[in-house]
This record gives sequence, C-alpha cells and structure tokens, in this order.
Amino acid sequence: MAQRFGGKYSPGATPPPSGSDAPAPLSGRQVRRWTARLSLLSLASAPMLVAGILEIGSGDAVAMVSELGAFALMASGVWLTREGLKAEDAYLARAVARPPGTPRKIIGGVALGAGVALGAAFGWGIGLVPGVVYGALATAAHLLAFGLDPMKAKGLDDQSEFDRDRVATAVDRAEGLLAELTEQAARIRDRGIANRVERFAATARAMFRRIEEDPRDLAGARRYLGVYLSGARDATARFADLWSRNRDTAARDDYLALLDDLESRFQAKSATLIENDRSALDIEIEVLRDRLQQEGVRPTTNTE
Repeated sequence: MAQRFGGKYSPGATPPPSGSDAPAPLSGRQVRRWTARLSLLSLASAPMLVAGILEIGSGDAVAMVSELGAFALMASGVWLTREGLKAEDAYLARAVARPPGTPRKIIGGVALGAGVALGAAFGWGIGLVPGVVYGALATAAHLLAFGLDPMKAKGLDDQSEFDRDRVATAVDRAEGLLAELTEQAARIRDRGIANRVERFAATARAMFRRIEEDPRDLAGARRYLGVYLSGARDATARFADLWSRNRDTAARDDYLALLDDLESRFQAKSATLIENDRSALDIEIEVLRDRLQQEGVRPTTNTE
C-alpha cells in the first residue's frame, strides 16, 4: 500500500495537526528546479509596480490603479505557481496520490495573464484587444514553462478505497508531526541537530513506505505514527525552549540520545514489518503446496 497526498492541497482531506498542512518535508525539488523561472516571473511584474508608483503624481487614476492591480495579479500568479509546484512535488513523492484539490499552477498562469492584460490595456493604453492577446500569450507561455497541475489519481489498484484512505490519513498525520518536529528543531539553530533530525525523519518515512505497501501493517505501527512522533515533537519543542535560554550541553546530549533511541525503535519495527511480510508469504506458499498435493499435483524434477 502506498500513500496519497493529503493536507491543504487535496479534496476531502482530514486537516493535519496545526502547522503541518504544508508539504515541506516532501517538497523542495520542484521549487528548486524552477527557481530561475520563478525569479524571471517576479522580475516581469516589477515594471508594473514601478509604473504604478510613478503614476501616483500624474493624476491618471485609471492608469495607476490598472498598473498596481496588474502587479498584484502577476505577483499572485507567481505565488500560486510556487505553491502549485510544492503540491506537485508532494504528489510526485508518493506512490499513491490524489491530485491537488486546487490547480494552483493553472490558476497562477491565468492570474499572470490577467495581470498582463490589465496592465497593457488600461495601464499602458495599448487597447483592450491587444491587451487580451498579450495576456493570453502570457498564460500560454506560463503553462508551457511550468506545465499543468496533476489531474488524476495514481497508485495501486489492488487495494480498496477504504484501505487507501485509512493508511493515507494515518501517514498524512505522521508527516505533519514530522514537519512540526523539523520546524521545532530549526529553532535550535544547530546544524548537527538539524542533520540528526533529518536522519530520524528519513528512518520514520522508511516505515511509512512499508505501511503504504501493506495496509495490514498499520495496526501494529499506529503507536509509532502517533504517540512516538508526537512525543518526539514535544521533546524537541521543550529542548528548543531550554536551549534558547541556557545552552545546556548535557540537555543536548540527552536529546541526541533520545533521537538515537527513537531511530533504533523505528528501525527495529520496520524490520519486524518486513519479517511479518516474509512469514505471511511462507504461509501462503505452504498452503498452496498443500492444496496442490490434495489435488494430486506433484512437483516435477528434471533429471539429466
């Protein structure tokens, strides 16, 4: 069983814990990949802002409002595109995923085109029809550069919708707890601790992948996805508060020891899940062999 993407980008998703609905732990690759193009989009909106500011003293209220409104639309388009890339990155990171509930990249492209049309037609006075044409071209160029949002669900078809949703909800919440844990660790401003937290997060996600592959593992791992992760988050928050007041190295050592213990527990549990899968396979093989023997089927051996 694998997971779908949930949180604020998916329709009908259960809201994760506070601060965990952004897909930060899973995203970043898409945004980094398109950083240059996003920067160019931001620069493209700057002339509208400058022109609108210059119009303030000219007395042309229509041009001023049009140009400032165009800048707001174009800047919104850039922001929506960035959020759409984050949602797409989280979608791509999961083996089973529903498409984002809001097509942010498409809406961002439309907002960008609307800004270009508004600024060109009424701000720079080139006319409505040419402005609409320029806006349509801007939208088309945006969609060509960044692509469309994911439009359909993906994943394994051999699991029931109930099992997919049950596991996906549990993993979504666990990802939210990891996001909060990472956020609290960032307050400590210690590269060693940040790296250690990321290593623990990778170990936890390895367990998530196991559960996604086989939903039967969820029952035995719920404590790890909930109690242990929430405890780790709370401990990290308390240590961050303590470290900001008093850089107690003994407390730092205790916190790192806690992460070591948690990682060992998660690794051991993941190994147990794998062993359980192997045991279940062995049982299925033995049952199949018994049935074949009852049917009078005997394995054949090749002799030289």
